[in-house]
Amino acid sequence: MPPTSQPLRKLGFLTIGLFEGADPGRGHESTLGIIELGEQLGFDSAWVRHRHLQYGISSPVAVLAAASQRTRRIELGTAVIPLGWENPLRLAEDLATVDILSGGRLNPGVSVGPPMHYDQVKEALYPDTADAEDFGYERVRRLLDLVRGEPATDFSGVEGFEVFSDRVQPHSPGLGRRMWYGGGSLRSAQWAGEHGMNFLTSSVVKAEESEDFAGTQLSHIRAFRAHHPDGDRARVSQGLVVIPTDSASPEQRAKYTAYVEKRTPRTVTPQGPARLMFAPDIVGTSAEIAERLHAHGAFQEVDEVAFALPFSFEHDDYVQILTDIATRLGPALGWQAAT
Repeated sequence: MPPTSQPLRKLGFLTIGLFEGADPGRGHESTLGIIELGEQLGFDSAWVRHRHLQYGISSPVAVLAAASQRTRRIELGTAVIPLGWENPLRLAEDLATVDILSGGRLNPGVSVGPPMHYDQVKEALYPDTADAEDFGYERVRRLLDLVRGEPATDFSGVEGFEVFSDRVQPHSPGLGRRMWYGGGSLRSAQWAGEHGMNFLTSSVVKAEESEDFAGTQLSHIRAFRAHHPDGDRARVSQGLVVIPTDSASPEQRAKYTAYVEKRTPRTVTPQGPARLMFAPDIVGTSAEIAERLHAHGAFQEVDEVAFALPFSFEHDDYVQILTDIATRLGPALGWQAAT
């Protein structure tokens, strides 16, 4: 192992949870089965994406509530919940409830910004307040305060036979320390650090300082920690797409290679007005992937990862990929399976 890399301490994975519109139950069941498999393989965490008006998980908190009852150890995260679709008080209640049900295993990741295709959905989402909604960091701050037990109202006490609390109930004391911000910009990294959150950095960043993905991601990690009360001990998780082929069939290898080749052109230059940079997907044997990761400047700065599963593969493909990650790639990165 190169001296610039540290042993991987926490190994997780991220899934989008796709399903067929005519049979959504099958896809959701597949997602739950993948999370159960992750626990069996010793993964430290399983994360689900969040998709609205698409054929992917639209209610990750509900899915993770179900997953919490099928598992006993693995941590359960969201990467990420776009807060533009959420009421912070109601979300705080849901998060705390699932954290209690899971025994303190929830890791909520959130982000800010207007909902995708806002002009097309605002009349359904915010028919009376569409032009007044604030989709900036203040929405995260409200959620953090509520999760951490700050008062939500100045009213509490007994009214008739009912007892009222001035803060969100249930309150889960440790949840506030397990809140993550999913960021791809220098400002987001700094803001998350200033507010004592953990930081999720994925395969997408803004090309603000350069067009070098690893260098830009590294600058975000360092900026986050420079502004965090815990400094270099502040938690960061990296989420690249890796596809090990050790136990893959020839057909699977061909499919994986074609998938990566199709997505590679977008990684060459910044994309769109936001100048988004996409990290190349990494496909190959676990030894080959480990070598590339050890040479990745941002990977050298973290000891936690949540490798993203490709969007559109079959259940059996995910089983093969997860098994290879847990049994071959993880150990090659210095990780030890949880028991």
